Amino acid sequence: MRPFIRLAIALAWLAAGCGGALAVQSVRVSPDVDTIDLTNAVEHFGAQGDHIEVSTAPGPDGIVRRIEVSAAQPGAKASWIVFALTNDTAEQLTRLIWAPHYRLAGSGVVWPDLGASRITTITASQGNPPEREDRVDSDVFRLILDPGTTVTYVAELRTPNLPQMYLWEPDAFKDKNANMTLYQGIVIGVAGLLALFLSIVFVVRSTLIFPAAAALAWAVFAYVCIDFGFWRRIFDFEDQAERIWRAGVEATIGTTLVIFLFAYLNLRRWHVRYSHVAFAWVATMAVVIALSVYDPPVAAGLARMSIAAVAVIGALLVLSLALAGSDRAVLLIPTWFLLLVWVGAAAATALGVLTNDLAAPGLIGGLVLIVMLIGFTILQSAFAASGILSGGGADSERRALAMTGCGDSIFDWNVGSDQIYVSGEIETQLGLKHGALQGPASSWLDVLHPLDRDRYAAALDGLLDQRSGRVSHDFRLRAADGRYYWFLMKARPVVSADGEVVRVIGALADVTESRSGEERMLHDAVHDNLTGLPNRQLFMDRLETVLVHARNGSLPEPALLLIDLDRFAQINDSAGLSVGDSTLLTVARRIGRNLRPGDTLGRLRGDQFGAIVLGGGGADEFAAFVESMRAMLATPISFGDREVSLTASFGLSLFDAARHAKAAELFSEAEIALANAKKAGGDCAIAYAKSMRNQRPERASLQKDLGRAIERGEVKLLYQPVVRLEDRTVAGFEALLRWRHPLHGSIDSRELMALAEDAELTAEISDFVLEKATRELAAWQKALAVDPPIFVCIPVFSQQMLQHDLLTGLKSALSRNPVQRGSLKLEFPESLIMENPEYSAHLLHRVRELGAGLSLGGFGVGLSSLGHIQRYAFDTLRPDASLSHVNGSGERPLILRSILAMAHDLGMTVIMEKAESESDAVEFAQMGCEFALGQTFGQPMGADSARNLMGAAAA
Repeated sequence: MRPFIRLAIALAWLAAGCGGALAVQSVRVSPDVDTIDLTNAVEHFGAQGDHIEVSTAPGPDGIVRRIEVSAAQPGAKASWIVFALTNDTAEQLTRLIWAPHYRLAGSGVVWPDLGASRITTITASQGNPPEREDRVDSDVFRLILDPGTTVTYVAELRTPNLPQMYLWEPDAFKDKNANMTLYQGIVIGVAGLLALFLSIVFVVRSTLIFPAAAALAWAVFAYVCIDFGFWRRIFDFEDQAERIWRAGVEATIGTTLVIFLFAYLNLRRWHVRYSHVAFAWVATMAVVIALSVYDPPVAAGLARMSIAAVAVIGALLVLSLALAGSDRAVLLIPTWFLLLVWVGAAAATALGVLTNDLAAPGLIGGLVLIVMLIGFTILQSAFAASGILSGGGADSERRALAMTGCGDSIFDWNVGSDQIYVSGEIETQLGLKHGALQGPASSWLDVLHPLDRDRYAAALDGLLDQRSGRVSHDFRLRAADGRYYWFLMKARPVVSADGEVVRVIGALADVTESRSGEERMLHDAVHDNLTGLPNRQLFMDRLETVLVHARNGSLPEPALLLIDLDRFAQINDSAGLSVGDSTLLTVARRIGRNLRPGDTLGRLRGDQFGAIVLGGGGADEFAAFVESMRAMLATPISFGDREVSLTASFGLSLFDAARHAKAAELFSEAEIALANAKKAGGDCAIAYAKSMRNQRPERASLQKDLGRAIERGEVKLLYQPVVRLEDRTVAGFEALLRWRHPLHGSIDSRELMALAEDAELTAEISDFVLEKATRELAAWQKALAVDPPIFVCIPVFSQQMLQHDLLTGLKSALSRNPVQRGSLKLEFPESLIMENPEYSAHLLHRVRELGAGLSLGGFGVGLSSLGHIQRYAFDTLRPDASLSHVNGSGERPLILRSILAMAHDLGMTVIMEKAESESDAVEFAQMGCEFALGQTFGQPMGADSARNLMGAAAA
């Protein structure tokens, strides 16, 4: 029987292998190894169609499994690679998969590979999926290997070629990029300065040799910027555009090299044929430059062969003319010899003979060095008699000029004599006497901010102890008037032959403006923009902190007081927004004066305030306190010759350690008390009582049900049609949330988001909405190709949705469900944006970068300025619904036409609400509105009904 068992196992193994799903060999990942070359450790699969089935590498249990992976685009003829990684250690490892878009090594000479995005997606057989990191010059995926696991990865390639793929330890990769960035910056700076210098010389001496050298220098500078990805970061090139530029610049280098050789050697003086050959060569290369637009690989191949031919033919010319007694040819021999060596090394690298990672950066640096030698050669030849080129110090002068141009100041600490030297500009800026910052290192302690002194001393001591590295340290210096300015010091030690630090030298940069902007952004993120009080997020955080201390006995038991102004909207309507703002500021000051040290006041929304009151005297003391505050707020507020009378409703909840495990529970009770005060007619204060719970659905129960509502399918996303008024076709939809609660019926979007915010489920609800909407929108756009594309508008209700979770959820949803750029619109209410303008500007910029559109909702009744609207660059404007109504004389508000004109001047389209009849739609169209939604165009509907509606509209 045993032979038959062995035969059966062998047949099963062959059957698994014959299906095109052979198991891969795993690569062991060690914590001690910073980088692993995976280029030759992967298995390549050609065009396998839109899916592939492979067998995984054997796991610790020896079992080989099978996985199937589908391409990102159904029906695509994708190429694939498969590799496996093993973590046999007891710790979790984080690694980066790095595949550069362009690599000179192995790119080829004829029809070279000019680079492209290499990897579309990577799928893991187990564990967390690899996450793509944003880089313009390479594909980078972050993956996590759990202890004792073997994970097989299947990667879909954008191109059949994968020149190189490495596995990096993140810190090592960061260090490598930092070092490479420093090197690239130096090379780009030197190349740019060299090109600029030769251009200036060309202006001074306008003979042919100088424009030829300057053109070559600019071509090399452009090539360096392209190869290092500098231009792509600035101009946001696509892969195809970068290939065109790379081929065109390589052809330009070949062209300018011919022109320089012809001009420098004065070939037109020796024989007319040289002029004809040079002209024909330049004309041919001009055609090659034009060809790069249509076929970059062919153009780049011709350019590379031309550069090699120029180097070889030029070497023969230089040698023959040098033997004939040409001084210029003799001066050019060292430079041209270096060019021959460079061409040979570049050819070996392009053909794959040299594959070292340092080969390509070294060749770039060598190319800049060649141009530098060419510059020195022509200067020596043209200005030898006048002595313009001095023997030394040119590089030092360039460094000094660069330092002066960038506005930084020199920091130099002579460790032996303990003397610090800084440029006098800093002393002038701070209003200090000359030499005030020069002296022992300890003398700076007097002008440093007290909180920065220890860090300053530790940074300098660290350089002395380690004898290597560099420091990037920011601190504050006190000016003569007592103000503090932020400075960033970047320095490194200078070590003597015996290994001791003799100097610490670097630069000081004034970063006061940037630090102030960061602090202002951080402040605005958690404070109300009008009153400067803590907003809801910070207020809830402080409430949670107070409750923790109250349970520990370190603080007296607090009370939570919610204050809501009665009929505040009437003040805005009758007296104007400026009076309303002044009223809110006055109310905030009055409440603040009534609080004691340790209490907290916050503006939660609109006309609602919250106060955390530390008492300890019991319910009677709190009741008296609230009553005095109610009477104080009832005092009329004077504005010139008019008075504004106010009343407020108060909801009070006293802390009970047994009943309030979380701050949200205490807040919920205060909200219930406030609601009862409102029901009682306002201008009163009501404390929470347990009997109030029976007056409305149990909020805590609703919050608990909401956590399971998505899983049960109770939360639905409905779509209300947005119609294009020009031809009455469906242009898009507004996505609306509905919760079909089995007991309490339908719950709309705003109430649902309020429950989610209290239950800390905002991120889950937001991710649900983004995922459902983008998935449905992607399906619609695929089935119905129209121009402009169908769009979906998602309202953003909650302040909590403006946090980082929104960006994370949006990025994830768009990566899984690709839609046309700008067709998924996020609608931000004007009031929500203006709570934190600085933070909102940063957030909206990030949303636009991710590919979503921006819509401003509820416009016309808030507090924003035209400057803010223009700064945020919204695509769509949606006036507040109140502006759609007609007044008693049958006319709409005059301000509506002004809003529409302003929106069109700023390049925004307009969506009008409340199109309840055909006459409304006609009037909106006559006023210049592009879109409208309302009862006349359809009620919110499910995805299937929306799809049918679009099909009918498309037909």
